[in-house]
Amino acid sequence: MTKKVTPYKDSELGKKEQVTKMFDTISKNYDDLNRVISFGIDIKWRRRVVNILAKKKPQTVLDIATGTGDLAINLIDTGAKKIIGLDISAGMLEVGKNKIRNKKLHNTIEMVVGDSENLPFEENSFDAVTVAFGVRNFETLEKGLSEIYRVLKPKGTFIVLETSVPTKTPYKQGYQIHCKYILPFIGRLFSKDQSAYTYLSNSAAVFPHGENFNNILRKTGFIDVENKPQTFGVASIYIATK
Repeated sequence: MTKKVTPYKDSELGKKEQVTKMFDTISKNYDDLNRVISFGIDIKWRRRVVNILAKKKPQTVLDIATGTGDLAINLIDTGAKKIIGLDISAGMLEVGKNKIRNKKLHNTIEMVVGDSENLPFEENSFDAVTVAFGVRNFETLEKGLSEIYRVLKPKGTFIVLETSVPTKTPYKQGYQIHCKYILPFIGRLFSKDQSAYTYLSNSAAVFPHGENFNNILRKTGFIDVENKPQTFGVASIYIATK
C-alpha cells in the first residue's frame, strides 16, 4: 500500500473528494501553470507516449485522469477511431471540451466525468489505456489499476506517464529544491488554491516509482512491464500489457 497524501490536511473529506475539489478550483490556470512548472518538458513526454502507442495501432483508447485533455488530443496521432477522456473533475473536463471543440475533434474524442476506481465500461472494452500524471491521485492505487486491467482488452497496452524522483546527484538535490520551494511558490503566485501545488509535489515524492511501481503492475496481472525514465529521472513512462 502507498502512503496517502491529501490536498487539504484539515479536511474531513476523503482523498477522492479532495482531489476533485482541488482540480475544479485550479482548472482554469492548470495548463499555464504546468507549462511554467515543467518548463514545457511535459509536452515532449506526452509526445513520447503517443509515439510508443502509435506503433500498436489502437482503435479505441481510454485516457484516464485526462484533465484538460492534453494527452487525449495528442492521441489523435495514434490513428485511434475513438478516444474517451475520463476525469473526476468536471471543471478540468470543461476546459478540455473547449479545446476539443476549437480543434474540431469532438467526433473522435469524448470527455466524460468518471471515477478511475469504478470505471463505467464493460470488460475488455479498449485496445489501450493511458494515464498522464494521474495514478498518484488515485485514492486506492491497486483498485484503480485493477479497474484499468478489467476494461483493457487481452494483449491491450497500458501506458502511464508519471513523475518520479531522480536518484543521481545533482539531479536528486535539484529535484528536491524544485518540489519543496519552487513548485509551491509558483502555485501560490498563480493559483487561488495554495494547497494544490504543495499537494502535487508531496504526492509525487511518495509515489512508488520505478521498479516499485513495476512490481505493483505485475501484481495486478500486467505482463511485459517496463519503465523508461525521462529527463534525468524526474518522470517515467511505464508500459505494460494485459
